[in-house]
Amino acid sequence: MVRYGIVGCGHIAKKHVTAIKEVEGAELVAVCDTNAERLKEFAVDGVRGYLSLDEMLQSDVDVVSICTPSGLHPALTIQAAEAKKHVIVEKPMALTLEDADRMMDACERNGVKMAVVHPNRFRPAVVELKRQLEKEAFGKIGHANATVRWNRNQAYYDQAPWRGTKEMDGGVLMNQAIHNMDLLLWMMGDLEEVSTFDATRIRKIEAEDTSVSVLKFKSGALGLLEAAVTIYPKNLEESLSIFGENGTAVIGGPTANWIQNWQFESLSDEEAESTKQRVAQDPFGTPGHQCIIQDMTDAIRENREPIVSGKEGREALAFVVACQQSAETGKPVRLESLERISNKQ
Repeated sequence: MVRYGIVGCGHIAKKHVTAIKEVEGAELVAVCDTNAERLKEFAVDGVRGYLSLDEMLQSDVDVVSICTPSGLHPALTIQAAEAKKHVIVEKPMALTLEDADRMMDACERNGVKMAVVHPNRFRPAVVELKRQLEKEAFGKIGHANATVRWNRNQAYYDQAPWRGTKEMDGGVLMNQAIHNMDLLLWMMGDLEEVSTFDATRIRKIEAEDTSVSVLKFKSGALGLLEAAVTIYPKNLEESLSIFGENGTAVIGGPTANWIQNWQFESLSDEEAESTKQRVAQDPFGTPGHQCIIQDMTDAIRENREPIVSGKEGREALAFVVACQQSAETGKPVRLESLERISNKQ
């Protein structure tokens, strides 16, 4: 059995608990939180509760799932790695690239694996889209578009003091749209340059609540990214679209789980409709967190890197950082300037 411990007993930790229970060969043995009352809710059915991470790391835990506010991820990841524990860290892995590099260095130095939680890669519609890209069904790609038009009302930000802050939350790109940015990179390949405008228009928060970006990929394809948490009165749309010389694909809905347009020169209308209907029958598929836990469990047994590794998590973070720098300076930002130092040597 691969033994898991969870740090941070908040909302997202519940998804980790459920996922671990569903994965054969995985077992939740410990939880940790500085709040004793929250800890009680999770330390049940034989799961040990700890108020100190130091204490939990002395136990028989193999993997630590880090489910705390984003700004705490780096220190906790490094602490777990130094104790020779594998790490699953919620998105974003960090709020700065310097912290991300320190986390990766700690894991590499101690011979432990790190996975970053980007569960949207496992959605059935997204898997089908990736398959068409790998088959080169689009031909030459012209451009791509990712849209997040969601609602996070003021009550959402007021429920915890860290929400909406630059130090712990990071804003709409870092906390919400980073999943979509990860998908853009996974589908389209490396970015070359971004140009971004952002603003805090409606929510009473420190970080941005609205952001729009124009993108250029190394392939020459262009892109657009729109993200906002100000949509009235509830989530309206999350979509990912790719347009090529031989194909058009749009995945959308309130969350990007449904195929809305699926046209390829290589597919008949009947084949395209069959794919749309198959996805519509089970648009959510296996929960993404369960896929992440399963993959880490398998990666340990097979001694390989997790599918969404620290490197992949850093690339999504660099995308966010580039957009933030562009918005702050009013100038385009080239992604090569944000490469990991060790990659340049």
